[in-house]
Parts: sequence; C-alpha cells; structure tokens
Amino acid sequence: MPGLAEPKELLLRLLDPAHRADPYPLYSEIRERGPIVIPEANFAVFGTYAQCDEIFRHPASGNDRLKSSVAQKAVAEGQPARPFGQPGFLFLDPPDHTRLRKLAQKAFAPRVVKALEPEIVALVDQLLANLKPDSEFDVIAGLAYPLPVAVICRLLGVPLSDEPKFSAASGLLAQGLDPFITFTGEVSDTFSDRLEAGHWLRGYLRDLVGQRRGDPREDLISELIAAEEDGDQLTEDEIVATCNLLLIAGHETTVNLIANAILAMLREPRHWAALAADADRASAIVEETLRFDPPVQLSSRVATAEMTIDGITIPAGDSMMVMMASAQRDPQMYDDPDTFDPDRGAIRHLAFGLGPHFCLGAPLARLEATIALSALTARFPNARLAGDPVYKPNVTLRGMATLPLTL
Repeated sequence: MPGLAEPKELLLRLLDPAHRADPYPLYSEIRERGPIVIPEANFAVFGTYAQCDEIFRHPASGNDRLKSSVAQKAVAEGQPARPFGQPGFLFLDPPDHTRLRKLAQKAFAPRVVKALEPEIVALVDQLLANLKPDSEFDVIAGLAYPLPVAVICRLLGVPLSDEPKFSAASGLLAQGLDPFITFTGEVSDTFSDRLEAGHWLRGYLRDLVGQRRGDPREDLISELIAAEEDGDQLTEDEIVATCNLLLIAGHETTVNLIANAILAMLREPRHWAALAADADRASAIVEETLRFDPPVQLSSRVATAEMTIDGITIPAGDSMMVMMASAQRDPQMYDDPDTFDPDRGAIRHLAFGLGPHFCLGAPLARLEATIALSALTARFPNARLAGDPVYKPNVTLRGMATLPLTL
C-alpha cells in the first residue's frame, strides 16, 4: 500500500540496538507522524499522550493476545495457541484477569508493602555497607538488581539462593515482550532459547508449588495454594503462571526504575546533591523518572470490538502498540518534556498503565526506589558517573546492564 514503506522502516529502527541508549528522538518522529497503521498486519502504533491514555481507558481494549486476528490465524494454521503455557493474569481479560489479580493482590496490599519497609531499609544498608567514597561501583550489580530481586523472592517464597538459576531464564523471557514478530513477521533468533527457558522456569516453579503443598509458609505461593484448596477455582497452571509473571516483573522493572533515576540525576548533578540534602525529594525524583525514562517503554492491546482512536478506526482483532515512553515526552501534555525536572509538580504519567491492568506492584516499586535512592545519595553525596552505561537488548523493558559510578 502506498506510503507504508517509510513508517515500517521507522518501526524497524526501534529494534536496532543503536537506538537503545536514547530512543527518544525516534519516539518523537513516530509521534509527529501520527498513528502508524499497517492494515495488512492488523496493527497500529500510537505515540501521543492523548492516544495512549484513551486506549488504556477504552472498554474494548483487551490484553489477551489470543484474541488478536494474527493469533487466531496462527492457531487455525495449526500453531500452538500458547507456546509458553498458561499466561499470567496480565495477559488475560476479565473474568479470569479479575479473579487471578484479586488473589495476587493480597501480596501487594498496602499493609503488606508497608510491613516490608524495615526489611527493604535493611537490605539497602547491607548492600551499601562496605562501600567507600571514591571507590568504583556498578550500581546495577551492586544495588538496582539485587534489591528488587530479593524482595520479590521474599514475597513469592522463592529461595534467593536459587536466583542464579532463574536470572538467565528471566532475562530471556523479558525479551519476549519485544515486538519482533509484529515488526518483522518472523520469530527472533532467541525464540527457541526463550521457549526452553520458559518451560524450565515453569517447571522450577511447579516443583516449588509441590513443596509448599506439604510445607506451607507465609508467602504468595502458599497463599495461592490455600485459595485453590478453599474453592477459588485456581488451577496449578494458574498458580505457576501468576508466580512466573511476578518473578519476571520483579527481576526487570524496578531494576530499571532505580537505575534510570540514578543516571538522570548524575547527568544533572544538582538533583543528586538536592536529594542527598533532603530525602523528602525522593518521591518527586521517582515520579519524574517514571515520566522521563520509564522502565516499561511500551505495551500492547487488542481491540475486542471495533474502536476509534484519534479518528482512526481499529477493527476488532487488530493489535495496538501503546508507546508510553513516547507519550510521556509529548509536548502537548508536558512543558519542556525532554528535560528531567523533579520540580515540575504533580505529574500524570502512564508508566504503570491505567484501568484494570494498572501495575499491581506500583506501590512496592515506588517504595523500593525511594529507599534506595535516598540511601545512596545520602551516603555518597559526591558520586559521579564513571563511564557510559551499557544497555541490554530489550526494547520493551529497556534497561541497563551496567552503570559505573565513582562514589
């Protein structure tokens, strides 16, 4: 179809690792072009704040990938409906989403999150205890990664000692959220590795579920088993899928939030110094980071009925890419959007989504980041960047592999 080659090329550039360190100029190009619609792929891309906000709020906006025209066609051709098994509740729609989320919500209730605060403080103190001023420090390996991983393992009941076993699997599965097939029409080179990792991780969690049946503890796995036995119609596959989702999310998103905030502040050292002098600024730093450089860059939705977004008709079954990271640099929504400014006041952002799929772990992520950033800046008020960060290949869960500091 005339005029579609250039937009397709624009989208393919999103997959290019050369744009990983700073994808925001590319997002600006996509946003300025307007919605990119590729009818033959049953697919559209939206990048302004108003468009993304409307999609998240729309009653016909679904999250079950199996409802897409592309997935239905693949199943009709004999491909497996869900090659990785039962999806986590994030990738389901009501009523299954509602039922499963309600059970998982128990682990993230305000009283549970608040009760974790002393433990999070102690974990951060332990991670920073032996560091000396002027020493070299990789903030990913030393703080941003081990903190949220320890917390999510504690909540789920996954032994932290097993973390080396499942970290590689989690990293591979995170890449599965990238829109590789959508943009190229082909599976990525890592698909078979991700499939193997996905089956291994589910097997690992299934074994843990079996252990908790005989030895229940105060953790989410035990609570989900108890719910199943109390008649909440939770299958073992659903328990495993829920824990799988939360474990992967705990490995990636809060890691990116903490690291992105540190990078943004050290590129404008006055913000680092201000937080070091006033711990109460941490919340504003976290919210501006969620706007300026969010840990989840994009999401997708499926039209469960025909929709109209910004004058564009989306047929039932078509998929929509929701580019939150682009939306949060939209000059129609924010003044001077490309500037990191924690003092801009109240911020409406989409970093945790909206509607029924709003991020379950948002309060916990905010708490972990607030504690970590306050402690690090207070201990090392003169820290500075020691080199350029190295980014992982991920597009959706964009984040750093290393971020070197001199403390």
